Amino acid sequence: MSAVLRVDLDAFAENLRRVRAQVAPAAHMLVVKDDAYNHGLAPIVARAWSEGVQWFGAFDVRTGLQVRAELGPEARIFVWIVATAEEAARAVAADLDIGVGDALLLEDVAAAGGRARVHLKIDSGLHRNGVRPEHWPDFVARAAALEADGILEVVGIWSHIAEASDAEDDAARAAFDAAVQTAQEAGLRPSLRHLSASAAAFARPEFRYDLARIGAFAYGIRPAGGPGEPELGVRPIAALTASVIRLDDEHAVIGIGALDGLPSTLAGLVDVRTPGGMRPLRALGLEQSIVDRWEDAAVGDVVTVYGEGAASATDLAERIGSIGEEIALRISPLVDRDYRSS
Repeated sequence: MSAVLRVDLDAFAENLRRVRAQVAPAAHMLVVKDDAYNHGLAPIVARAWSEGVQWFGAFDVRTGLQVRAELGPEARIFVWIVATAEEAARAVAADLDIGVGDALLLEDVAAAGGRARVHLKIDSGLHRNGVRPEHWPDFVARAAALEADGILEVVGIWSHIAEASDAEDDAARAAFDAAVQTAQEAGLRPSLRHLSASAAAFARPEFRYDLARIGAFAYGIRPAGGPGEPELGVRPIAALTASVIRLDDEHAVIGIGALDGLPSTLAGLVDVRTPGGMRPLRALGLEQSIVDRWEDAAVGDVVTVYGEGAASATDLAERIGSIGEEIALRISPLVDRDYRSS
């Protein structure tokens, strides 16, 4: 196997600085779900921490525990998928911040022992879990009672939005603001409000509140059909490469294919970067792919499928009606990672 995913940690650090400047005075919560968008959790969180990132959005408890093990006790780690009472207990024991979007989970966290930090989630219209508005007053009243008894601390109110249209997002923000007010009327004084992910946090200051949960843009993955990387001020931090393993009169065969995570539907739709310039990706097999040959091509030459002067992951995704995150997340964990930093 000749495929390598090259990850530029210096480019990542530049993106982090750009994100921080864009969302200020809100803090940046770096989302590291799915093995840091398949870039490798350990080196990503270590570099982010060294660059001053203090909040990490870990999605699930398993990932949260990994981040805690990498960074130690000072990092703030937010998890929002807690499936069982046992997971709730592990999250509390590891001092994770827990996103709570239903009444049963609130009770599981309360029963876990210790004084848990929780962020209460309102369903602001996306219906990606969260407490429905009609149940919200009873929910926050119960949370306030548990906080008064010293069982937990409500540090945040949060939600997801669709980022599908300004009108939908405005309606979600209004629902969110109403939920915060209801929580305050119940006696809660959360210090953190967070609603937006990458796109809304960059484009609309009113959505940033106290924390902005940004993952994709920090890795240089732009939205499909949206502004380009130069407009956003970020650049892709990963490049997927493969070596030439065989040549014929017309083609170069490179050691990468569908088993490495490339969608087979990309064949015939994209160009890749070779030492002789951009060339069409003619065919994509399970383990090998075919590219038009260039002058002076040689076995061992490196071809870049995306990143580093080739198309971006989102460029590839747009050709097949997908999004950049899917291209990034499909890359097999068996593909070697090469981390670069000055």
